[in-house]
Amino acid sequence: MMMEKAKRENLIIEIFNSASHGIGVIIGIVFLILMIFKFASIISASEFAGYIIYASCFIFMFLASTLYHGIQNEKAKGILRIFDHSAIFFFIAGSYTPIILTILEGKAKILFLSLIWTIAAIGFIFKLCTYGKYDKFKKLSVFIYVFMGWISIFMIKEILLKTSFTFLILIVSGGIIYTMGTYFYKKKLPLYNHIIWHFFVLAAAICHLVAIYNFLQ
Repeated sequence: MMMEKAKRENLIIEIFNSASHGIGVIIGIVFLILMIFKFASIISASEFAGYIIYASCFIFMFLASTLYHGIQNEKAKGILRIFDHSAIFFFIAGSYTPIILTILEGKAKILFLSLIWTIAAIGFIFKLCTYGKYDKFKKLSVFIYVFMGWISIFMIKEILLKTSFTFLILIVSGGIIYTMGTYFYKKKLPLYNHIIWHFFVLAAAICHLVAIYNFLQ
């Protein structure tokens, strides 16, 4: 009886987890369409590629999370968990890409772009190598996520010179929201903590999306 109740509660939690990031998928698709119409003919090919990469990583992360929490088959869920966790690395790198391609120049552009995507690739390999042991390495994963996210500190001067204070505020606000949300991500109990984490992610992602779509150019 208790086992059945626990399974039922877990299923309800997973439905909410899936639905919360399903919203992110929809937002990402809408953003991709709007972005194509807005930027296709007014910015350089490399800058436009940055937006495409960002939108694709945005959709991929939220889709991976939606599918992982939505599908209850254990074998499929195990495979999807790799993508759910790895997608975060690619999403962070993807979020940086249009910013780096737009505001940085020369060696700085190459350095930051190489750095952020190298960390994302290492993160992906790390997730493959620690498959089945994610809880054991959870704190390390969170550290890498947060470290990647705050590399932007080293770009503040260029951000202020090339964009606006509004852009900076939105980017920093998103970073703070992500960082605050990791508290709930690290806590397995109560189960609804993960739903709270999902809404922190969604809120932070929207902050960055608004910044990149409205204030980067």
